[in-house]
Amino acid sequence: MSSLKADFDELRERIRSGRELGHASFEPIYYLVFSPDQILEVKRQTPAWLSKLHQEGWDVHTFSIAEQIWTLLKEDPFWSLCVTEDKLAPLDWPRTNNALADILSSDNGLLKRLEHSLQQLEGQKNALLLVTDLEALHPFMRIGAIESQLHGQFHVSTIFLYPGIRTGKTRLKFLGFYPEDGNYRSVHVGG
Repeated sequence: MSSLKADFDELRERIRSGRELGHASFEPIYYLVFSPDQILEVKRQTPAWLSKLHQEGWDVHTFSIAEQIWTLLKEDPFWSLCVTEDKLAPLDWPRTNNALADILSSDNGLLKRLEHSLQQLEGQKNALLLVTDLEALHPFMRIGAIESQLHGQFHVSTIFLYPGIRTGKTRLKFLGFYPEDGNYRSVHVGG
């Protein structure tokens, strides 16, 4: 198993050299794949990685999935109702998860926020978008579905910090237990 440091160094090199035009895609999408048991270590390392990318001349912008989910939930007109219902049956996880998933998927809120972040960076020299906290998508959705809907929108280098297992060149298992998904059009490092 490779180390996070070695994987991050390889990722930086791949971004620096750019992606080759391939059969799957030409968009500059990169996944740093790491074992789910390394989530906390990745969070500890992220500030140092941001600093290293800045030192190399990248204008790094962070998109936290967890922060975006929390904002979407708080802004939803039914959020207070969800909280009230949850207090009445705090152990009814299927109902709670379904209600939260409905809020997150209604009007493609999360997808639109990521798309907006990408659009704001388009045309900016050395812009790089770092997408963090993908584990917050569980159990609502997976990032592969969002990535595929944004096909053609990735005009700046975008790094996804992906907790999961790499099972092939383009196949990943989100959090290590979701079924394999091979619909990614990205470069995978680590895992």
